[in-house]
Amino acid sequence: MELILWRWSTAVQVTSALTLAVFFTVLARSVRRPELRLWNLAWLANFGAISIALIFWFFQPEGVVAFLVRAGYLAGKTAFVVLLIDGAWASVHAGQTVLTGRRRAAFIVLFALVGGLFLSSIPLLGLVQHSVIAVLLLTAAVASTRVRDRWMIWLAAAFLVRGVLAATEAAAYAIRSLPESANQFLYQPAGFLISTSSSWDTGAEWLLALGCVLVVSGRIQRELRLSNQDLMEAQEELRTLADRDALTGLYNRRSLPALLRAVQPAGAKLLFFDLDGFKGINDSLGHHVGDLCLKRFGEALRACFRPDDGVVRYAGDEFLVIASGLGSDAIDERVAILRAKLSEHQLETPPIGFSVGVAELAPGGVPDEALKAADAAMYERKMMRRRAASA
Repeated sequence: MELILWRWSTAVQVTSALTLAVFFTVLARSVRRPELRLWNLAWLANFGAISIALIFWFFQPEGVVAFLVRAGYLAGKTAFVVLLIDGAWASVHAGQTVLTGRRRAAFIVLFALVGGLFLSSIPLLGLVQHSVIAVLLLTAAVASTRVRDRWMIWLAAAFLVRGVLAATEAAAYAIRSLPESANQFLYQPAGFLISTSSSWDTGAEWLLALGCVLVVSGRIQRELRLSNQDLMEAQEELRTLADRDALTGLYNRRSLPALLRAVQPAGAKLLFFDLDGFKGINDSLGHHVGDLCLKRFGEALRACFRPDDGVVRYAGDEFLVIASGLGSDAIDERVAILRAKLSEHQLETPPIGFSVGVAELAPGGVPDEALKAADAAMYERKMMRRRAASA
């Protein structure tokens, strides 16, 4: 009866293991992640181990073939557990693994050869193999709970369930390794548990597969969220670079329509500035000094006007200030302060003179017309200053 149960439960587990192996193979090919590569190998190893177990229960080989079957089963089942744990570690530690590929392979092969050679009875082989599985998975479950990741908790729970099940199966194998007379009450129940263990293992393995999928899903979601955040920051940076003048850091002409639309409903004062004699500064002192003058003028504009006022480098040595809710007296006062700031000779720049024209953008008015009026007023002031200087 136990042999029939062994064959039936193992056949069920083989079908399940094949399904999971195919699923993770397809998933690993479509989603290139280090943990999925390891988990794909783990589920393939699990399928191989259970297939070997099924062959044993149907054919029950002896001699050298039996040794190879035992070694193959131990290698496959141990590789399954080790690769599962390595995959969990890789998902948390950016692709790193607990063991390198060579050390992992050496450990599995050595354990399989020694076990295949000395664990000649089924109860003893089951006791050792399931004890190893229990120790590894329960240790991984405890370690996984220390990772502050809600998705890893699912995999930790799966490790715990499968580890407890492996410990229970190891206890059953320990009972069966003793003579029946030593424990008459538990001997038959232990045999029934062992013979149906593949069915229980199947449910636990599906829980493990669910944990792996949830961890991958959580990692992908987090990476997509971070990538989207980086993309938004890059877009904002590009937008800032596109809307700002590289030399002065002020708004450039490209940003002017948006600034004018923002103040159009309530109206604003437009102040159009043009530096006096800027061409002469470039010609006599060089373009480097000219650039420094432009930067100095832009800094002075920002210092003399409010943070909410739009300060724009319109073109060349022309600047524009868009001031909403600022009266004529306040504007005259700020322009006077600006002129005083720039009249001083600094180490690298000469005094900077300027002409300014002011125009009103009425609430709901046409920005282009107000801009032209400010430009015309500035030009008229410049001509007046030139005539006064030549008189």
